Amino acid sequence: FRRVLFRSLAGGSGAKAMAVLAKAKPDGGMFYATTPTFVYTSLLSRPAASFRDLEPLVNIFYDPEVLYTATNSNFKTLEQVIEHARTGKGRWGAANPASLERQVMERLKQRTRVTPVVATFEGGGDMLINVLNHTLDMGIGELQEIRAQLDAGRVRILAVAGDARLSQYPDVRTVKEHGIDLSVRKFRGMAGPKGTPPAVIAAWEAAIPKLLADPAYQRIYTKNNLLPGFLPHAEYVKFMSEFGRQTEAFLKESGVIR
Repeated sequence: FRRVLFRSLAGGSGAKAMAVLAKAKPDGGMFYATTPTFVYTSLLSRPAASFRDLEPLVNIFYDPEVLYTATNSNFKTLEQVIEHARTGKGRWGAANPASLERQVMERLKQRTRVTPVVATFEGGGDMLINVLNHTLDMGIGELQEIRAQLDAGRVRILAVAGDARLSQYPDVRTVKEHGIDLSVRKFRGMAGPKGTPPAVIAAWEAAIPKLLADPAYQRIYTKNNLLPGFLPHAEYVKFMSEFGRQTEAFLKESGVIR
C-alpha cells in the first residue's frame, strides 16, 4: 500500500494526467495526487478532462501556508505589516497571479480593508529574494519553501494561514488568532476515476489513518513539513466542491477568467 501511495504522490499534476485518469477503468488500479494546482489547471485552460471529471477519494495531508518577512525588516508582527499597508505603501508578495497564495493575499486585503500592492512572481524563490531585500513587506508560501532561510535566521514567520499553530513554531499565532477571519488548507489527497467502487474507497478510508499514525511515517512527513489532514470520502467530496466554487469565483472576480 505504501508503495502505491508514494508512487501516486510522485505523479504530480497536469491536464494530461487528468485526462488519462478520467478515461481509466475504475478498478482501483490508477490514482491521481490532488493539490490546488489541479483545480487551477482545470479553470485556467480547457483540458480534455478537469477536476470535476475525477472522483475525490480522501485527503491525506495539508501543506502549511505561512506569512513571513525578513528577520531584519522593520516589521516584527503581522499587525505592523497591515498598519503600514493603511498608508498606501504596502507591498505584499505571492508566487504567481493565479494561485492559492494570491487568493489568500487578496482575501487578507479584503478582511483587513487595506490596499497594498500584491506583486506576483514565477515562483516562490523569486518572491523570497524580494522579501529578503525588503522590496516586499511580506510574502506567503509553504513552510518547506522558506525552510533554508528560516534555519539560517534570515526569515521570520508572522502568522500561520491555517486552522492551527505549527508544532515546530508553537508561539506563532494563526491569522485567525490575530482577529482576522481567514484560514486556508492547502490539501494533498487522492482522486480516482468516476465510479470508483465503494470497496476501493473504503480501503483508502481505512488505510490512511493507520498510515498517518505510523511513527516511522510520521517522522518522514513531519520532516517534510506536512501536517496530517485525513478527510474521508464524503467530506472530501464536499471540500473539493466548495474549494472549486471559491477558486472559480476568485478567478472571475480578479479578471483572470470570464
